[in-house]
Amino acid sequence: MKESLLRLKNSAISLILDTNNQDELEELRIQFLGRNGELTQLLKGLPKVAKEDRPEVGRVANEVKQIIENALMQQGSAAKEQKIKTTLDVTEPGIRPSLGHTHLVTQAITEITEIFERIGFSRVRYPEVEWDWYAFTALNFPDNHPARDDWETFFIDHKPDPKKGTMLLTPHTSSGQIREMVSAVKSQTEGQKAPIEIKMLNIAKTYRRQSDVSHTPMFHQFETLVIGQNISIAHLKGVLDYFVKSYFGSKRTSRIRPYHFQFTEPSFETDVSCGVCDGKGNLPNGEACKMCKEGWLELGGAGMVHPNVLKACGLDPKKYSGFASGWGVERVLTMREGMQIDDIRLLYANDLDFLKQF
Repeated sequence: MKESLLRLKNSAISLILDTNNQDELEELRIQFLGRNGELTQLLKGLPKVAKEDRPEVGRVANEVKQIIENALMQQGSAAKEQKIKTTLDVTEPGIRPSLGHTHLVTQAITEITEIFERIGFSRVRYPEVEWDWYAFTALNFPDNHPARDDWETFFIDHKPDPKKGTMLLTPHTSSGQIREMVSAVKSQTEGQKAPIEIKMLNIAKTYRRQSDVSHTPMFHQFETLVIGQNISIAHLKGVLDYFVKSYFGSKRTSRIRPYHFQFTEPSFETDVSCGVCDGKGNLPNGEACKMCKEGWLELGGAGMVHPNVLKACGLDPKKYSGFASGWGVERVLTMREGMQIDDIRLLYANDLDFLKQF
């Protein structure tokens, strides 16, 4: 038995060292060490060995098995290394990983920020989960205003605050106006004697229960607020014209329409000619433009800050005046020259074929 084990070992080692093929090495492992392999078959004759010789035969059998296993492992490692050496060409150009880019909306936010920073606006950001007082009450909204309806605003199931009211997802960045003015007044009362001056740009997510080709339940707004002494509507008109020319280019036209907002007086809306239909209202095939319908797209509201809003924040409307504007980032983006996006929901469809174009 002992001699048979030594012959099996020599035969196995000879065959193992004679090949560098992984598949052949696996076949040799099965041949010698498998469940029905030669070593197993040989050990089935162990009961016929004399009792006094069995311990020595068992020791030799374990040693033979260990030697064969080590030989298979070493030869397998050598085979892998040899394969790498024969297949690796270090001079071959590598495969570059695909390089992504920031999302379209992020690109727009960056550019909008840069445009306003060039004329002295400071970027701020305020909470998306807000209180009713900041979102509505301080902005001169009456209790029965439609914006306070469950079908317009996302209210949160949370215990109301005795002073600030119900908790909600902010439906507009205008709540940032209130926080900015309250903060400025608080700073002044703590020792700052210079007149209050604010040039704020607030960009944040907002939430409304709307979804169609020009609305999404979550969208971004950018809010401007200028507060100071002797601020007039002429200043507002100049800032709006500056932005339209900087962002949309000289080929696009804008217009201002009188409107009503609770927190500004006088108020108006700003429109820009549609970039999908070139302001015609109809596409070249004669169909009505899905984005604008009439050649113009309303970008957002603006106006002089209402005296009641100034009072709510602790400012004297006889001493201070200011203007504010709020536009949708996504809507402004879709109206960009050459974008040709006729459904705002495409921006959040996660379609890489679409996003890679930009």
